Amino acid sequence: MQWNWQQADWPSFRYSPSLLQDVEASFLKGAGVVIGALHHVDQEARQGLTLDLISQETIESSAIEGEILDRASVQSSLARHLGLTAEKRRVGNAEAGAAELMADLFQRYAMPLNDELLFNWHAMLMNGRRDIVDVGRYRTHEDAMQIVSGPLHAPRVHFEAPPSSEVAGEMKAFIAWFNDSAPDGRKPLGPVLRAGIAHLWFESIHPFEDGNGRIGRAIAEKALAQALNAPTLTALAKTIHRHRKDYYAALHRGSRDLGIDDWLNWFGAIVLEAQERTLLEVRFLIGKTRLFDSIQGQINERQEKAILRIFAEGPDGFTGGLSARNYQTITGAAPATATRDLTKLVELGALYRTGEHRHARYHLKFLAEVI
Repeated sequence: MQWNWQQADWPSFRYSPSLLQDVEASFLKGAGVVIGALHHVDQEARQGLTLDLISQETIESSAIEGEILDRASVQSSLARHLGLTAEKRRVGNAEAGAAELMADLFQRYAMPLNDELLFNWHAMLMNGRRDIVDVGRYRTHEDAMQIVSGPLHAPRVHFEAPPSSEVAGEMKAFIAWFNDSAPDGRKPLGPVLRAGIAHLWFESIHPFEDGNGRIGRAIAEKALAQALNAPTLTALAKTIHRHRKDYYAALHRGSRDLGIDDWLNWFGAIVLEAQERTLLEVRFLIGKTRLFDSIQGQINERQEKAILRIFAEGPDGFTGGLSARNYQTITGAAPATATRDLTKLVELGALYRTGEHRHARYHLKFLAEVI
């Protein structure tokens, strides 16, 4: 028997009960830190951060599957669904559908899982797709549902899911388990454990013709959010994307056996890394607000433009730091003016410098303290 669902005791996953004990405690503690940090941000900034984080997750989850979405279009569509003001623009079908799914997850995370919710998510995700037969319903095709790579004449099968005829029954069992294992269910599980099992189980069934990865990650986010009784805003998809090769390898190993300690260890580490990333984003926003408050009225338009451009790069900043040449490109300043402007920003405590002369690079000072 090659796959987990072919084994006699499927879907009785085996794992060590105490395996994620420390991870669960760290996740709940980290969630409290994120919520506490958000109290230092005003409502407008908090809404902006929420929009940025959900947009980021929408884009990254699609990127894991090799689909590149337009960031501005995703943000515009998300803002509309979340009731926030944003620039009106034409939005492509892929961006609109992916954004609608993530907005629905954010707003209705507490709802129990059921076929209707999953069908709606799939219809959103497949928005405008004419190459998919089964939209908004489980797959019905008779061909084997396989994940393959390589040339057509010699494909490599990475996974084969249960036949379409078995999907409805498999999903009935999965949905019942998911709701029973919720915090208010009959057999509640820890948030990270529940999210990890849910993601692997859903991917093992692979119930839809397409979009299983993105919906599976949304289900994992839903499990985490339900445990906190609040949208998690965890950068899960972004973190998985950074470890994309390992992610697929871990899923592949997990799909071959019902002993899933390996998968849960990997997934738990990813959840904590994602949460740390979210906290960094929150602290980054707080630092941005405080920095502009401290230098207000002391910088010129060129300096403000350059600082805003650095912030646009996010917590990772410019690779290697901002150079004087970068500053000139951003602001149109002459070399001598650029040097004076940058020196002033260092004196004000906005930036710090590394290197000398043409090797000098400038970095956000507060970010060094945050990281």
